[in-house]
Amino acid sequence: MADAMVTELLRRRPKSPAESLGVDVAANTPAPLFQWLVTSLLISAPISAKLAMKGAHALIDAGLTTPEKMRDADWEERVKLLNESGYARVDEKTSTQLAELSERVLDEYGGDLRKLREAAGGDPAKIRARLKDFKGIGDTGADVFCREAQRAWDELFPFADAKALEAAEKLGLGADAEALADKVERREDLPRLLSALVGADLSDELEEIAAAAR
Repeated sequence: MADAMVTELLRRRPKSPAESLGVDVAANTPAPLFQWLVTSLLISAPISAKLAMKGAHALIDAGLTTPEKMRDADWEERVKLLNESGYARVDEKTSTQLAELSERVLDEYGGDLRKLREAAGGDPAKIRARLKDFKGIGDTGADVFCREAQRAWDELFPFADAKALEAAEKLGLGADAEALADKVERREDLPRLLSALVGADLSDELEEIAAAAR
């Protein structure tokens, strides 16, 4: 039954958020890592995940794909892009945070988040701490970033955040990252499963998924 539930979860949500955006975090190159950090910040805000993803799409489509381009964009341009994508309630605050985040990525890591990994010495706790040094990235944002970054950063694998684990427990799929990693055949499916669990829980689909797997 557990295998059937995992299959159903991934059938409903076959792509992780990063994959939906076309952000190849697994490539472990500066631009995708930065784009995913930006998305993690947007998802952290008190706004729906759907609108956060639309905001991320808008920024990427406008070419604000590197810390230099994000920093150099006008504050008003970032506000307009977020506002027009529906990310309206916190658009002005977020525009400021994106500029500050970009500046810090450039100043501390030369625009390359792989240097954050190096500075953390490959320690997952230190990676999370450094992520949370960015204004606008708290526990939720760090969790969102690590969900996808484990594709490229071996020391993070297997990673599962509290929201995904809460949903997994409701379905009886296990209570830790190792248990969830054992439920998928491929490493790249774990981030997909985590995001599918969180999405299903937020959409009140868990009971329906459990029933479909019987």
